[in-house]
Amino acid sequence: MSSNNFLVNKTDFSQTLLDSSLTDEKQTLGPGEAILKVDRFAMTANNITYAAMGDAMKYWEFFPAKSGWGIIPVWGFADVVASECDGIKIGDRFYGYYPMATYIHVEPQQVSPSSFLDGASHRQSLSKIYNQYVRCSNDPLYQQETEELQMLLRPLFTTSFLLDDFFHDNDLFGARQLVLSSASSKTALGMAFLLYHNRNERELDYKIIGLTSSRNLEFVKNLGCYDEVISYDKITELEADVPTAVVDFAGNGELLGYLHLHFNDQLKYSCLVGAAHWDKRGGAMRDLPGPSPKLFFAPSQAEKRIKEWGGGKFQQMLAGVWSSFLQFVDGWITIDHVNGSAAVEQVYQQVLAGQLDPKTGYILSL
Repeated sequence: MSSNNFLVNKTDFSQTLLDSSLTDEKQTLGPGEAILKVDRFAMTANNITYAAMGDAMKYWEFFPAKSGWGIIPVWGFADVVASECDGIKIGDRFYGYYPMATYIHVEPQQVSPSSFLDGASHRQSLSKIYNQYVRCSNDPLYQQETEELQMLLRPLFTTSFLLDDFFHDNDLFGARQLVLSSASSKTALGMAFLLYHNRNERELDYKIIGLTSSRNLEFVKNLGCYDEVISYDKITELEADVPTAVVDFAGNGELLGYLHLHFNDQLKYSCLVGAAHWDKRGGAMRDLPGPSPKLFFAPSQAEKRIKEWGGGKFQQMLAGVWSSFLQFVDGWITIDHVNGSAAVEQVYQQVLAGQLDPKTGYILSL
């Protein structure tokens, strides 16, 4: 059983290769192992962030490839097609973190009715959040009719949920307005939705501001989850004398530099989340006024809360707002299904070039 793997050049993300070098011998099952066939997965700007941060955050290490090339992780669904592992049956369907490939070979550990962890040796030092595979038949967030939205939005919304929780847990770092760049990105939209949704229950008064391109300005304004939406060329119109936190989903160093200069000593926190503009991520990042930008690593906040709350409560709280978010996006999102390596390549290049329509979600299959 060979697997088609969609590879990306680690130094030039526009170069791709479909690799089928995994042999039947390598896919032979040993005791306690299983093979899952990757059915469908989502492609968003978040996946480009995985590539941009591939070395720094070890994203390339989850699914090793030949020298100089990497496999971008994706979120999706896969079905068990072979198993020598107790508790993992052929036909079981799992949601999780997969390679852009047709198959994945796993070594399940901590198998339970709800999930398992991939215990492959090369994944032992990597975040457990990414190593967990959730059994659809016993997942409180799963509904078959919303699989597409789950692939597209669950990982992004989980990051949004953790960001909202992180800022609330720290009293917004003293800020009274939050500026979110790349405001049309789905992770930014999720955070804005939660900040707006939860504001009345909090003893905090804050303003939610979205920065976006002129092309997406009206779309973002009409969503109603930002108090104010402006285009990037209007940054100087933002109130500079209000304590402010910046949440940078764009990954554009030059833009972040402008924001630091504009808010200066009123900037209370600078949070780096994404790299939507991956090709500009190295711009003016040194010697910025105000606090040094800090990278937000969602798994760390998740592990903190799971330790404090317990896994059950964590999932319960996430599920409680997930259904509301699905209602929010259902009115405007369109799902585009793409099959085959050539079509996957085309969509990948569009996402890489930042040509995504924020109203469209792409579901892919090799």
